[in-house]
Amino acid sequence: MENEDQLRLAIDIGGTFTDAVLMGATGQTLATTKVPTTPDTPAHGAISGAEQVLRQAGAEWGNITSFIHGTTLATNALIERRGARVATITNDGFRDILEIAYERRHSQYDIDIEKPDLIVPRHLAFTISGRIDAKGSERTPLAEAEVADIARKLREEKVEAVAVCLLHAYANPAHESRLRSLLQSEMPGLVISLSHEVSPEAREFDRLCTTIANSYIQPLMAGYLADIRTEFCERGLRCPILMMTASGGMTTLETAAHLPIRLVESGPAGGAILAARIAAQVGAEQVLSFDMGGTTAKLCLIDDFRPQSARKFEIARAERFTKGSGMPVRIPVTEMIEIGAGGGSIAALDTLGRVTVGPQSAGAEPGPAGFGKGGTDATVTDADILQGYILPERFAEGRLRIIPAASEQAMQEGIGTGLGTDAGSAASAVSEIVDEAMAAAGRMHAVESGKDLSTRVMIAFGGNGPLHATRVARRAGVERIMIPPNPGVGSAVGFLFAPVSFEIIRSHYVTLDDLDAEALARLFENMQHEAESVVRSGARDVPLTSRRVGFMRYKGQGHEIEINLGDGPLDQLDVGVLEAAFAMEYSRQFGRVVPGMTVEVLNWGLVVATETSRPKPQARKPQRNLRRAEEKRELWCNVTRNWRQAGVFERAALAPGDSLVGPALIVEPQTTTFVSADFCAEVDDAGNIWLIQETETDP
Repeated sequence: MENEDQLRLAIDIGGTFTDAVLMGATGQTLATTKVPTTPDTPAHGAISGAEQVLRQAGAEWGNITSFIHGTTLATNALIERRGARVATITNDGFRDILEIAYERRHSQYDIDIEKPDLIVPRHLAFTISGRIDAKGSERTPLAEAEVADIARKLREEKVEAVAVCLLHAYANPAHESRLRSLLQSEMPGLVISLSHEVSPEAREFDRLCTTIANSYIQPLMAGYLADIRTEFCERGLRCPILMMTASGGMTTLETAAHLPIRLVESGPAGGAILAARIAAQVGAEQVLSFDMGGTTAKLCLIDDFRPQSARKFEIARAERFTKGSGMPVRIPVTEMIEIGAGGGSIAALDTLGRVTVGPQSAGAEPGPAGFGKGGTDATVTDADILQGYILPERFAEGRLRIIPAASEQAMQEGIGTGLGTDAGSAASAVSEIVDEAMAAAGRMHAVESGKDLSTRVMIAFGGNGPLHATRVARRAGVERIMIPPNPGVGSAVGFLFAPVSFEIIRSHYVTLDDLDAEALARLFENMQHEAESVVRSGARDVPLTSRRVGFMRYKGQGHEIEINLGDGPLDQLDVGVLEAAFAMEYSRQFGRVVPGMTVEVLNWGLVVATETSRPKPQARKPQRNLRRAEEKRELWCNVTRNWRQAGVFERAALAPGDSLVGPALIVEPQTTTFVSADFCAEVDDAGNIWLIQETETDP
């Protein structure tokens, strides 16, 4: 085996399946697999996946020189509320930050409004005297004598973790650091998260929520990461283990254990990295990535080969599409919209007799009814089985036995009887609902970002993405879809192209009129040193890149826009050029500038990362070989609304230049691509499948 001592392993633990990918030193994918996730002991599923790809490639543990891991454990722990018992410590007089929040309701006229669950009840919110002002000066000394009483109360309440969020700690962390030392003396085993380390930005409500979330999952994630290290090292792994972060970079186990909140949404970030890389390969400057797994579906906008990013998102929204109904978390993150719409999402009838799908999922255990593992609820996968889109004998490489009769029974009992119809019609209804939900999420995400989906290429992957891509694209107004090689394990493949990186954001308020370039240069010098130390712990002796930004707004506005500061010396920064860049970006986003307004900067950001090469664009080959199916099966045509004969093709047998018309199924080990009747499929030089919507369909 070529380069057998230079192998790279990626493991992505999802809510339903765990994906594993083994790649050679030259970037060639050597082996991939999907195994059921083991919820009680996630490391066991990861080990199983790793052993399978090593066996497929004929390799040993000692051949692995790089291991990248992403997991949904942090996300799921926050959503399912499976974390530590957490208390907060804030300044005296600020006990009710969580209760006050933004001083508004996310649904103004809902008399039965469900407020976000912010984890910490009021009786576990403690305060301490002392004050730092916005410029970082101490106004009132920290009341160290109060710490003993706080510690006593923490012990009485059996608190396991504490989130400390003192006013303006981002400007001067002295009080927070001293408070941690005093608490550790009183309670040596206490887990403590400090806001200036977790989210060093202004806006105390967001900063407190982020620190709480970090504290809440820190004991769980520390134990999990220790298990991962032990399990893999015992089997012979010798290389460092790097963790995917929400921003699309990698970090060390030590940093991940200290800041586990940065692991939230790490799996989906890998998928966005893959989509951005593929977009560069095919020269698609505007892309919608569509990642549908077993538990959720994720959609991300990618422009100029870079995923859309954000500094804030919400966890566990009480209302799926309503901003403000979840717990805000302020960390660097790849921006995407995620909904509970995966293969395992459970279908049901609401009190009005309407079909609903998700967000509850059958998960890995027991899974969809058709898996024959004890599940009785009808799911999206059961609907796909009944409509003929899934071939039972080839599903999951034959390792999972599919029982169509179980899917039919669950669909009939759960949906069909209530609708007064048969299981097949109920399955069609479930598909219509879930596909429209995903398309609606994509449309809404685009509108909120001021972008248009109709000009974009959809890059679809995940275990269920290729199966639903044409159905979702039609509803979202997208006419071109691309299915990359190994789409079923797309996020794990994306891990292998991610840089080792660390992002820091610091609050330092200034107006452009009063900008002190030398002070700004000193601020970034300290940030550079801190970020480089983290990156170098996971990537030594390799070139690094830096990206510096300012978050700017007109004075008095509530939110900022991101402006690139360029690569020149910051102590010579031209304020006029910076103001012009702000005006250009503001005009692009909002259609006009506001003349005569002062521009201010609240936060400054820095990303330090290892260099990654952008792939060269690859030309597509023209259509030249129309393939005829040797195998056919009957499936439900969602365009003509009847049962039709569809061709079945093995993806491995398709060559560049091959084309086919829908309806058809293209089968590969971890997923199936459904070519609807109104789409045709073509294979390009790189082995990507292009699905192109036709203007007329054959009735």
